[in-house]
Amino acid sequence: MPSNKKEGIIFGLFMCFGMVLIMSIYNTVLHEVSSFTVGSAVLQFIVAFIIAFIVESLVEPKARKLALSLPYDKSKKINFIIAIAFCMVPAMVLIMSVYGVILTALMTGIEGSIFTVYLKTVGLNLIVALPSQLLIVGPISRWLLTKYIKPLTQKPELNV
Repeated sequence: MPSNKKEGIIFGLFMCFGMVLIMSIYNTVLHEVSSFTVGSAVLQFIVAFIIAFIVESLVEPKARKLALSLPYDKSKKINFIIAIAFCMVPAMVLIMSVYGVILTALMTGIEGSIFTVYLKTVGLNLIVALPSQLLIVGPISRWLLTKYIKPLTQKPELNV
């Protein structure tokens, strides 16, 4: 887990990159976008990544505060990881699904009630986002942070 602001930003970038990648692939497959091109996919990924990082920056402090207020054994790091995931992922899904519905409306149009489409989008995204965050993106992001970033950001100890 990040131990300072710089590590927190880098960790957030890792998490956003992984989650946007997985959710972009999932939603492309789910909606069978026939006008798929590599250029449009890259552009959509960049836009989604920027939006997700901004949203994550706003949601994370509130999710962390909520996760710390929940009654669980805080002496085990895994409990905090699970608690923050259960606080953060639903909030991110609720917000990023608005982006998804807007994108769908612009690209293919929406049939029926926008509220129904939004609820369906939230449900479909949540069933993939939570396991992806807990089982794939979170562990990889923590590993990358520990392996490559923490050694660079830790102050060297003075042996006197």
